[in-house]
Amino acid sequence: MPCELIIGGARSGKSRHAEQRAIESGLPVHVIVTAEALDEEMRVRIARHQADRPTGWTVVEAPRGLAVALAAEAAEGRCVVVDCLTLWLANLLDGADALPPGEGAEQLPVFAVERAALLGLIPALPGRVLFVANEVGFGLVPETPLGRLFRDEAGRLNQAVAALCGEVTLVAAGLPLKLKG
Repeated sequence: MPCELIIGGARSGKSRHAEQRAIESGLPVHVIVTAEALDEEMRVRIARHQADRPTGWTVVEAPRGLAVALAAEAAEGRCVVVDCLTLWLANLLDGADALPPGEGAEQLPVFAVERAALLGLIPALPGRVLFVANEVGFGLVPETPLGRLFRDEAGRLNQAVAALCGEVTLVAAGLPLKLKG
């Protein structure tokens, strides 16, 4: 399988590792970014990622519609970096705070369609694809129902993508640990 999932905590070095893997591939690199600059702090974070990224890489913004963007960008002889699945998931959970207690995000039509489209596409992707995601399950239990739903859905998404990828790497303190492949 040409896909790899790279997971880790905040500031663990997972994006840097994905960038290094993309460089090592020797292929032209396309990056699909999922963050939205909705406030000044996020604008600064995005600018830092942009400055760290090698020049000459094609960048596509896809805060939603990830499967569509990925289908358009993935190709034989190309490396695609998706950074990151966790922010994409957060973008899809709009309205989740109105769900009845105990309901999963699959009750949100946009979430259910987007997630199914992504997971259905992964096995058929051509070229090399590197997915970056946060591992949020090592932390404390979130205080709010929405926080707990986000943590649960992030864990489920990571498990589903990991099952479809030929390689899975956990990055902690900048050090990659191969979990699969």
